[in-house]
Amino acid sequence: MDVECEHCKKAKATVHITDVPEKRERHLCEACAQTEGIIIKQTQQTTTAILQEFIKQKTGIETSDELTCPHCKITFREFRAKGQLGCPHDYEVFREALIPLIQRAHGSATHHIGKVPATADEVVRRQAGTLKLRRELDQALQDENYELAATVRDQLKDMDVSESS
Repeated sequence: MDVECEHCKKAKATVHITDVPEKRERHLCEACAQTEGIIIKQTQQTTTAILQEFIKQKTGIETSDELTCPHCKITFREFRAKGQLGCPHDYEVFREALIPLIQRAHGSATHHIGKVPATADEVVRRQAGTLKLRRELDQALQDENYELAATVRDQLKDMDVSESS
Protein backbone atom coordinates (compact mmCIF):
# COMPACT_ATOMS: atom_id res chain seq x y z
CA MET A 1 0.00 0.00 0.00
CA ASP A 2 1.77 3.14 -1.21
CA VAL A 3 0.45 6.18 0.62
CA GLU A 4 1.69 9.67 -0.06
CA CYS A 5 2.76 12.04 2.71
CA GLU A 6 -0.18 14.08 4.04
CA HIS A 7 2.10 17.06 4.73
CA CYS A 8 4.20 17.57 1.59
CA LYS A 9 2.04 15.49 -0.78
CA LYS A 10 5.24 14.51 -2.67
CA ALA A 11 7.07 11.67 -0.99
CA LYS A 12 5.95 8.19 -0.02
CA ALA A 13 4.71 8.00 3.58
CA THR A 14 6.95 5.79 5.69
CA VAL A 15 5.83 7.00 9.13
CA HIS A 16 2.33 6.01 10.15
CA ILE A 17 0.86 7.46 13.35
CA THR A 18 -2.39 6.47 14.98
CA ASP A 19 -3.89 8.82 17.56
CA VAL A 20 -5.72 6.41 19.83
CA PRO A 21 -8.12 8.73 21.69
CA GLU A 22 -9.20 10.45 18.46
CA LYS A 23 -8.89 7.30 16.31
CA ARG A 24 -7.14 9.37 13.66
CA GLU A 25 -4.36 8.15 11.39
CA ARG A 26 -1.57 10.27 9.92
CA HIS A 27 0.82 9.26 7.17
CA LEU A 28 4.06 11.23 6.75
CA CYS A 29 7.33 10.87 4.91
CA GLU A 30 10.48 10.66 7.03
CA ALA A 31 11.50 14.27 6.29
CA CYS A 32 8.13 15.71 7.35
CA ALA A 33 8.06 13.51 10.47
CA GLN A 34 11.49 14.90 11.42
CA THR A 35 10.31 18.47 10.78
CA GLU A 36 7.34 17.93 13.10
CA GLY A 37 9.61 16.40 15.74
CA ILE A 38 7.93 13.01 15.58
CA ILE A 39 11.12 11.12 14.78
CA ILE A 40 14.73 12.00 15.25
CA LYS A 41 17.20 11.13 12.54
CA GLN A 42 19.48 8.38 13.80
CA THR A 43 23.18 8.60 13.27
CA GLN A 44 25.31 5.48 13.07
CA GLN A 45 25.92 4.72 16.75
CA THR A 46 26.63 1.54 18.59
CA THR A 47 24.04 0.19 20.99
CA THR A 48 26.46 0.87 23.86
CA ALA A 49 26.82 4.52 22.86
CA ILE A 50 23.05 4.92 22.65
CA LEU A 51 22.57 3.34 26.09
CA GLN A 52 25.33 5.46 27.63
CA GLU A 53 23.75 8.63 26.26
CA PHE A 54 20.35 7.53 27.59
CA ILE A 55 21.81 6.90 31.06
CA LYS A 56 23.58 10.27 30.99
CA GLN A 57 20.34 12.06 30.08
CA LYS A 58 18.19 10.25 32.65
CA THR A 59 20.60 10.34 35.60
CA GLY A 60 22.64 13.44 34.90
CA ILE A 61 25.73 11.33 35.57
CA GLU A 62 28.32 10.88 32.88
CA THR A 63 28.80 7.28 31.87
CA SER A 64 31.31 5.38 33.92
CA ASP A 65 33.71 4.73 31.04
CA GLU A 66 34.20 8.50 30.64
CA LEU A 67 35.08 9.09 34.31
CA THR A 68 38.70 10.00 35.04
CA CYS A 69 40.36 10.48 38.42
CA PRO A 70 41.86 13.98 38.62
CA HIS A 71 44.66 12.72 40.92
CA CYS A 72 46.06 9.63 39.20
CA LYS A 73 44.41 10.17 35.77
CA ILE A 74 43.13 6.58 35.55
CA THR A 75 39.85 6.17 33.67
CA PHE A 76 37.11 3.81 34.71
CA ARG A 77 37.65 1.96 31.45
CA GLU A 78 41.31 1.38 32.45
CA PHE A 79 40.19 0.16 35.88
CA ARG A 80 37.83 -2.35 34.25
CA ALA A 81 40.62 -3.57 31.96
CA LYS A 82 43.25 -3.90 34.73
CA GLY A 83 40.97 -4.73 37.64
CA GLN A 84 42.97 -2.38 39.85
CA LEU A 85 42.34 1.20 40.95
CA GLY A 86 45.09 3.81 40.70
CA CYS A 87 44.76 5.68 44.02
CA PRO A 88 42.50 6.02 47.10
CA HIS A 89 40.62 8.94 45.48
CA ASP A 90 39.27 6.58 42.82
CA TYR A 91 36.73 5.20 45.30
CA GLU A 92 35.02 8.60 45.45
CA VAL A 93 35.46 9.47 41.77
CA PHE A 94 34.06 6.11 40.60
CA ARG A 95 31.62 5.71 43.53
CA GLU A 96 28.41 5.48 41.47
CA ALA A 97 29.93 2.94 39.10
CA LEU A 98 31.67 0.90 41.83
CA ILE A 99 28.68 0.39 44.13
CA PRO A 100 26.87 -2.08 41.81
CA LEU A 101 30.14 -3.99 41.30
CA ILE A 102 30.73 -4.21 45.06
CA GLN A 103 27.14 -5.27 45.71
CA ARG A 104 27.35 -8.00 43.08
CA ALA A 105 30.63 -9.30 44.51
CA HIS A 106 29.48 -9.21 48.14
CA GLY A 107 25.89 -10.35 47.99
CA SER A 108 24.30 -6.85 48.09
CA ALA A 109 26.54 -5.64 50.94
CA THR A 110 28.35 -2.35 50.38
CA HIS A 111 30.41 -2.40 53.54
CA HIS A 112 32.44 -4.99 55.39
CA ILE A 113 30.36 -6.98 57.86
CA GLY A 114 32.98 -9.49 58.93
CA LYS A 115 33.05 -13.25 58.74
CA VAL A 116 33.35 -16.22 61.07
CA PRO A 117 36.64 -18.10 60.93
CA ALA A 118 36.38 -21.70 59.71
CA THR A 119 37.97 -22.90 62.96
CA ALA A 120 35.35 -21.18 65.18
CA ASP A 121 33.34 -23.34 67.54
CA GLU A 122 29.54 -23.59 67.56
CA VAL A 123 29.07 -20.84 70.18
CA VAL A 124 30.97 -18.31 68.07
CA ARG A 125 29.03 -19.31 64.97
CA ARG A 126 25.72 -18.89 66.80
CA GLN A 127 26.77 -15.47 68.11
CA ALA A 128 27.77 -14.38 64.61
CA GLY A 129 24.42 -15.60 63.28
CA THR A 130 22.58 -13.67 65.98
CA LEU A 131 24.52 -10.49 65.20
CA LYS A 132 23.80 -10.88 61.50
CA LEU A 133 20.08 -11.33 62.14
CA ARG A 134 20.01 -8.29 64.44
CA ARG A 135 21.64 -6.18 61.71
CA GLU A 136 19.06 -7.47 59.23
CA LEU A 137 16.26 -6.65 61.68
CA ASP A 138 17.60 -3.12 62.20
CA GLN A 139 17.87 -2.60 58.44
CA ALA A 140 14.38 -3.97 57.82
CA LEU A 141 12.94 -1.61 60.44
CA GLN A 142 14.90 1.30 59.01
CA ASP A 143 13.55 0.47 55.52
CA GLU A 144 10.06 0.07 57.03
CA ASN A 145 9.93 -3.48 55.65
CA TYR A 146 7.82 -4.85 58.49
CA GLU A 147 7.14 -8.25 56.92
CA LEU A 148 10.86 -8.97 56.70
CA ALA A 149 11.34 -7.54 60.20
CA ALA A 150 8.73 -9.94 61.59
CA THR A 151 10.38 -12.90 59.84
CA VAL A 152 13.83 -11.98 61.17
CA ARG A 153 12.38 -11.37 64.66
CA ASP A 154 10.91 -14.89 64.58
CA GLN A 155 14.26 -16.33 63.50
CA LEU A 156 15.93 -14.57 66.43
CA LYS A 157 13.32 -15.99 68.82
CA ASP A 158 13.91 -19.49 67.41
CA MET A 159 17.66 -19.06 67.97
CA ASP A 160 17.10 -17.94 71.55
CA VAL A 161 14.85 -20.98 72.23
CA SER A 162 17.43 -23.39 70.76
CA GLU A 163 20.25 -21.78 72.78
CA SER A 164 18.38 -22.15 76.08
CA SER A 165 17.49 -25.81 75.40
